[in-house]
Amino acid sequence: MEIISDIRKKLSRAGEAFVNYTADVIYDRRDGLGASVYGAFLKVLSYIFSGIVRLRHALYAKRILRDAPLGCLVVVVGNLTVGGTGKTPIVEKFARSLAERGRKVAVLSRGYKSKSDRPVERFIRWITHGEPPKPKVVSDGKNILLDSELAGDEPYMLARNLPGVCVVVDKNRVRAGHYAVSELGADTLVLDDGFQYLPLHGQLQLLLVDKTNPFGNLSLLPRGILREPVSHLKRASYIFLTKSDGKKDPELERLIRKYNPAAEMIECTHKPDCAVNFEGGDREELSIFRGAKVACFCAIAAPESFESLLRQLGANIVYRKRFLDHHRFEDFELDAFFKKAKAAGADIAATTEKDAVRIRQNYKSPIPLFYLKLKIEILSGVDDFESAVEKICFPKRKSDEIPSEAPIGDEPPPTRNP
Repeated sequence: MEIISDIRKKLSRAGEAFVNYTADVIYDRRDGLGASVYGAFLKVLSYIFSGIVRLRHALYAKRILRDAPLGCLVVVVGNLTVGGTGKTPIVEKFARSLAERGRKVAVLSRGYKSKSDRPVERFIRWITHGEPPKPKVVSDGKNILLDSELAGDEPYMLARNLPGVCVVVDKNRVRAGHYAVSELGADTLVLDDGFQYLPLHGQLQLLLVDKTNPFGNLSLLPRGILREPVSHLKRASYIFLTKSDGKKDPELERLIRKYNPAAEMIECTHKPDCAVNFEGGDREELSIFRGAKVACFCAIAAPESFESLLRQLGANIVYRKRFLDHHRFEDFELDAFFKKAKAAGADIAATTEKDAVRIRQNYKSPIPLFYLKLKIEILSGVDDFESAVEKICFPKRKSDEIPSEAPIGDEPPPTRNP
């Protein structure tokens, strides 16, 4: 068993090293011949991927492929890039605002990294023409029914933070939407990370742009971080500039206006709300980090932002560990982290709320472990945000109602009216 465990650890480290190297090439953090050759190879793949993306959008624009109307309002929250744009807190804020105004809201998520059927089970179901499994109901609006391993970390976190809102997970979000409407009584669907999910097209498109790194090197995957061309900004009804410092960025605004002159831009920032003790769940003031020797770890797309936030709170980071995005922590990995943290003289440890749900609930850390709970603060465009919510919930006249169809691909950009 020890040999198998050692092989597993070595393979895990090798895979992590390769992914980290690829990320460095994508973000142009590597020099030398090897990085240049690898980057050129990725660029070729990027052109192929771009062609596939454009063809897919064209098929939907020409109605050769069709989206599936569900007879209710669908609000899409997404981005053009991979990586952390701060999407989950926006989904949470929008879903809560709609629920507070009387809407029966269901958040639909694909449940990235959630536990799914084994290949054998899927094969048996395919060979026997069996019924596909029902969507996973993480929360029915009253109770949380699944843990983070079955639900995925983000859906579980949303379910925990949104009492009264249903959270449903399925890779087929048309099926998830049907289930939410017919079985859970939802009248408003919030499609989490749905900007590229064209089979269920939303009437209102909320596009998030990370102001600290809007579009990377402007290349599509896998050479860059774009999922689709920057020109597809035109599909957005509202554009949220996340991780903003409140300062204007004329160059970014000009680029956005080039492709979408009509969408309202809303600037927002992610602010820490409190520190939560992992073991007991008690909330603590953020002042516990001031002057403390802190060891931190995370498995998010932008670890720099988390570490910077800790420093802004006055933490002296004596040791840090970065894992791959959405990594589910094993006890031996945490044990190794805390061993090095104690050797570095750390008083406390810190991680993100999203990471905390991927730690075994009864794990005992040798030094106090806290996770940061964040909140969204809108810096500009508050009226536009409130206007969007109000028009969804209380349309005053026919012209205020959200149209049943919205443009895809190369059709004209949407008007400001959601």
